[in-house]
Amino acid sequence: MPRRKILYLITKATAGGAQKYVYDLATNLPKAEFDVIVAYGERGRLARDLAASGIKLRELPALSRDIAIFSDIKSLIETIKMLKELRPDVVHLNSSKAAALGALAARVAGIQKIIFTVHGWPFKENRNPISRMFIYLVSWVTALLCHTIIVVSKTDEKLTERMWGARKKAHYIPLGLSEFQTLPANDAFRTMFGRMQSAKIGGSTLRLVTIGELTENKGLRYGIEATAQLTERGIDAVYVIAGDGEERDALKALAKKRGVDDRVFFPGFVEYAAQNLSGFDVLVLPSVKEGMPYVLLEAAWAGIPVVATAVVDEDLATRIPNMRLVPAKDVTALADAIAALAKAPRVRDTRADIFSLSEMVQRTTALYRYTAPTSSVSSRA
Repeated sequence: MPRRKILYLITKATAGGAQKYVYDLATNLPKAEFDVIVAYGERGRLARDLAASGIKLRELPALSRDIAIFSDIKSLIETIKMLKELRPDVVHLNSSKAAALGALAARVAGIQKIIFTVHGWPFKENRNPISRMFIYLVSWVTALLCHTIIVVSKTDEKLTERMWGARKKAHYIPLGLSEFQTLPANDAFRTMFGRMQSAKIGGSTLRLVTIGELTENKGLRYGIEATAQLTERGIDAVYVIAGDGEERDALKALAKKRGVDDRVFFPGFVEYAAQNLSGFDVLVLPSVKEGMPYVLLEAAWAGIPVVATAVVDEDLATRIPNMRLVPAKDVTALADAIAALAKAPRVRDTRADIFSLSEMVQRTTALYRYTAPTSSVSSRA
């Protein structure tokens, strides 16, 4: 029996939650049953890791460019040509731009199964009303063009079910996590600084960490403000923000302005950062918009307390020990929760089924096998 051809489409083959999701699926599908190809716009860590794992790749350069009418038309044409050439049985879309263009291209190319995984609906972002209305319209059209919509959070499931024509397409499949080893605490703390010299700390220093892209959505300025407020209370805190992004310079300037530039550190992208979580007292996630970040699952595995804003999925919060939610943009509440949780005992949850990667793969492949385009068969947990 011929293998079913699965094509994943993603805007950037770099590093991030959507990229990890694609990697975990692409490398864990049964090879005897599925032939996997990953197409992307911008090359990066994901592309390198997939190539090392023997996964076939296709680059679509126009897809990586910022939203613009001419480059988007070129990207659409490139994608249609690729789909007509490869004739995949399933196109699995990830990231908003790739999904919008990919869904239309897949329809034009006559693909029989189009799946879109929502890694956080983009219309949840803090934008002006006109922009949000336009983004909602694009998201809704994308949902209509797809045959199946996978949501990885209960929050996005509710939003999807409110979209006309999308309710029966929605399938909630929680993220799964690969097991990993954490380093000894002192080694983990030093390693998270990358090439930078690690901070000087004392026995009472609170060691705070955020892992993620340095974007406005991550609300990192509020984490820096909370660190400054803790310092003003006489609490010594070190805050390591591991990741890259366009907000880096602005965040460094803010730390200097608030007088904590010697306590807030930006090591950039840190390879295998999750294994270093064991070196910290609290994971801080001060996001103003969030989907389903893998780092929360990783923190649960590592056993460190988490302080996050209420934009995080509430259902997930109930499954993670030592996690406290605070209102977004509330610096005082963030600082209070950090101070309270920093001394909480660590609760490492190493149950194999807490965030099962094998279950995520099995439930997703079941959708690949199912041929009815708008199945009412539930995949909800």
